[in-house]
Amino acid sequence: MSPVQERLHLLSRRHFFKRTGLAMGRVALAGMMLPELTRARAGGLTVGKAHPSLPGLPHFAPKAKRIIYLFMNGGPSQMDLLDYKPGLGKIFDSDLPDSIRMGQRLTTMTSGQSRFPIAPSIYQFKQYGKAGIWFSELLSHTAEVADELAVIRSVHTEAINHDPAVTYIQTGNQIPGKPSLGSWLSYGLGSECDNLPSFVVMTPSWSAKRDAQALYQRLWSAGFLPTKHAGVSLRAKGDPVLYINDPPGVDRETRRDMLDTLAELNAAEHKIIGDPEIHTRIAQYEMAFRMQASIPDLTNIAGETKATLDFYGPEATVPGTFSHSCLLARRLAERGVRCIEIFHREWDHHGDLPRDLPLQCRDVDHACMGLIKDLKSRGMLDETLVVWGGEFGRTVYCQGKLTKTDYGRDHHPRCFTMWMAGGGVKGGLVHGETDEFSYNVVKDPVHIRDINATILHCMGIDHSRLTYKFQGLDQKLTGVEEAHPVNAILA
Repeated sequence: MSPVQERLHLLSRRHFFKRTGLAMGRVALAGMMLPELTRARAGGLTVGKAHPSLPGLPHFAPKAKRIIYLFMNGGPSQMDLLDYKPGLGKIFDSDLPDSIRMGQRLTTMTSGQSRFPIAPSIYQFKQYGKAGIWFSELLSHTAEVADELAVIRSVHTEAINHDPAVTYIQTGNQIPGKPSLGSWLSYGLGSECDNLPSFVVMTPSWSAKRDAQALYQRLWSAGFLPTKHAGVSLRAKGDPVLYINDPPGVDRETRRDMLDTLAELNAAEHKIIGDPEIHTRIAQYEMAFRMQASIPDLTNIAGETKATLDFYGPEATVPGTFSHSCLLARRLAERGVRCIEIFHREWDHHGDLPRDLPLQCRDVDHACMGLIKDLKSRGMLDETLVVWGGEFGRTVYCQGKLTKTDYGRDHHPRCFTMWMAGGGVKGGLVHGETDEFSYNVVKDPVHIRDINATILHCMGIDHSRLTYKFQGLDQKLTGVEEAHPVNAILA
């Protein structure tokens, strides 16, 4: 009895129907998604196009072909960076009025405070660009590209703690297990690149003097989508991808022969079992083989000019920094990768904000400007959507002891600021307003579902029509509640 026959013999009746009868819909879908195996190289087997799009997608002509998402994990302080509130200086250390707080939910970190003293920003603000957009001195480099940015000051969410909040904005649900934005884009649109993943993630170092909130791989997982659409993380230190090099004694021809044989065995098993994940396994082995050549080429920046490196700042050549990650993001975009996401951690400043926030901004400010300028200089910005933001904002009141020169801020989901630039977005504008305390949205609220609907729209996708049947529901990135693209910022 062959190994495959032994495996079949051990299947229970229930397992058989689960893996064959109930899975036939998935098999049919896989047949549409994945090309038939074709003969290549000495009779071996490989998959056709690595990242095909779904039939009928995009739904309409996209303005952006790719997205670079700069995610500031931890919750940047909007009133210290992009939501200027000059009147707060006159009411330093006064209590936040109950009429503003309105009994809204607080975290356990400040709910026990006897008072909620107003902590004005200690940073200077100036206006930039044709629209006179206010920027903090901490973002003086980003301010140089103000005319390329659509600043959205009225973003809001329901989640008040980090893990559910990050999970929410990344996957459309506070409960883990759903596919991420990048996985949805990979599933729907595929990518133009056959030798790199369609969705790539980087997690660079940070400079704040504290430990950061944990990041979990499920934030870039495929959830219930085929696993080939999960994000692939490039490591900040050492080899960008583990085992990118063949072990001693194994050359490329040997590796190729091994994969061809393995593909034949997997194809034979697929004919018997019909599990679409077998096709995924074959595709992933092939992608790993291609990445052994493409990743070293991607990370070799020796050919970049001094002028280009200067765009990104002095840390552009230091692997693992945010600046270096932004440079790699542009190189990934050039190669046709659909979604590139950079998670920059430790924006969670409950205390010592004047010590740590400048360090975080120093990490990202120059590189954000450089990425925009570099993309524009290469004629790529019009087809690349760049998104900057975190999972929520910070409170106007101080957490802990307040002084004229030191303060901390708690989580604040009621309003925060993001910006977008590039493909599909009008530059040089501000959308939405908050009250004089940067506590409540008073004009043009934008839920995080609307942010994701806007991103999909720029990529040529109607968010209500990109679905996947799971647990009896047509699942969507934007969930079952109402969501709309932010038309006021769309080009």
